[in-house]
Amino acid sequence: MKKISFFVAIAAAASLASCTAQAPKANMKNDVDSLSYMMGITNTQGLDMYMSQQLGVDTAYMADFIRGVKEGTSKTSPKDVAYMAGLQIGQQVGGRMFDMMSQRIFGNDSTQSLSKENFLAGFMAALQKKGMNVTMEEANAYVQSKAEAIKEKATEAQFAENKAAGEKFLAENAKKEGVKTTPSGLQYKVIKEGNGAIPTDSSKVKVNYKGTLIDGTQFDSSYDRKEPTTFKANQVIKGWTEALTMMPVGSKWELYIPQDLAYGSREAGQIKPFSTLIFEVELVDIEK
Repeated sequence: MKKISFFVAIAAAASLASCTAQAPKANMKNDVDSLSYMMGITNTQGLDMYMSQQLGVDTAYMADFIRGVKEGTSKTSPKDVAYMAGLQIGQQVGGRMFDMMSQRIFGNDSTQSLSKENFLAGFMAALQKKGMNVTMEEANAYVQSKAEAIKEKATEAQFAENKAAGEKFLAENAKKEGVKTTPSGLQYKVIKEGNGAIPTDSSKVKVNYKGTLIDGTQFDSSYDRKEPTTFKANQVIKGWTEALTMMPVGSKWELYIPQDLAYGSREAGQIKPFSTLIFEVELVDIEK
């Protein structure tokens, strides 16, 4: 469909609206009148995108939008401004803002959501500064402690099969020749035993590595970049830190890292939540 300007769209919609929604008629007697009219036109640039993307306005209801614009521009007293601001905030809080917060907790699982009724009850109690059962500090502390736990539980349910597949892989892998398992659950196999120094968790190490999922999908490789990577041993996932602090320089190991020693409930690129990971790691050097 050929794209039309937002101003043309407004003009077309206005012709279909009721009399109360019709825009003021231009009365251009001089240059200032003409300038005012033209500036009115130019200031609609980008408004269509803002309406749809930021305000969530369905352009099928353009006539209603125009009616709201007309009413809003006529209400300029402090009382009217407060009411219109409250109306706008209420629509955002009860709509897109609530939906975005719920999605941050439950992801794309449409079967679960925050309670809008209770959310709005808390919002209004805090706004009116009465009826609150807790202080703001207590509410913040509760959100920080509970939101991540609820999010992780929801993610775990969504990716239960992924977690189970990793546990099955590790159980079978532990029986293979040469595979060792540490008390934490980390599994590794020595491909080449080095004879250099062993890093501490605060050491800066230089490594070559390749990372894959248990189905063989490669998600990262320093070999492909044709140069080793340097970082502190305690600035990576737990499984890496544990392995590096056992490896002498010159060693090459294959690591089988349980999800709780990797990214856990987090998603990282191709790595889905609760993924067991496999790494081929070569400790090249410890840097001073």
